[in-house]
Amino acid sequence: MSVRLLSTAAELAAYPRAGRLGVVMTMGALHDGHATLVRAARERVGAAGTVLVTVFVNPLQFGANEDLDRYPRTLREDLRVAEEAGADAVFAPAVDEVYPGGSVQVRLSAGPMGEVLEGATRPGHFDGMLTVVAKLLHLTAPDLALYGQKDAQQLALIRRMVLDLNFPVEIVGVPTVREDDGLALSSRNRFLTPEERRSALALSAALFAGAAETSPAAVRGAAHHLLKEASGVDLDYLALVDPADFTEVPEDHRGDAVLAVAARVGTTRLIDNLPLVLGDVPRPQHTPGAAP
Repeated sequence: MSVRLLSTAAELAAYPRAGRLGVVMTMGALHDGHATLVRAARERVGAAGTVLVTVFVNPLQFGANEDLDRYPRTLREDLRVAEEAGADAVFAPAVDEVYPGGSVQVRLSAGPMGEVLEGATRPGHFDGMLTVVAKLLHLTAPDLALYGQKDAQQLALIRRMVLDLNFPVEIVGVPTVREDDGLALSSRNRFLTPEERRSALALSAALFAGAAETSPAAVRGAAHHLLKEASGVDLDYLALVDPADFTEVPEDHRGDAVLAVAARVGTTRLIDNLPLVLGDVPRPQHTPGAAP
């Protein structure tokens, strides 16, 4: 296997990097969505550049009743996926390597944008996410870092952190990768039974139903209608928000918006979203197997 495995900050610092450095940050259990990020990074930095994947299950992002221990850890397979997608190296540190002081005393705050939607459901989650992203940006010092649009609120917060704290890095959002039937790729999909997976299709179906409309009221109505008809889906939220701050858009809103959904299917919590442009403009259409 030619991809280089780096386990410590010292190994990372000593790793020779050529050209521009693109970083893809993950919590492992890599799938084709992650591979798409790696391929996008390779395209951005070119053959002469360096692509680094980080694999770290960040304990600060998990609440007391969440699935830290259950989260899949598949490093050998992750190395294979990363290599085939075009990565040069994988940085997979232990917890005490990322947090050498033990219990973390100083953390970043996600502020008001981190307290709504995912932040309201998972208090402290985005503080933990931003803390580890900031640490990994410092450790890797990339020219650009790529994140999936599937985690839209996370991406928005990272963009805001980089802007507010003057990080010298370009943040690149990569469109969500979907299965042929529309289900967004996620490491948590492996926990779904066949019946639950069929139920989970209601999430993407609701998003695309909403995306076919042009006004906030119609978007929300179409998506809610489909979700109410779905069985086996315990809805957490459906929100139509401004991508700048993730507040709900007013009924007269025109321009960019994000339609986001979160629900529990069986014991597995899933999220999905679609970026929209509200008003009399062409609507996104779903092509099976493609990013929206």
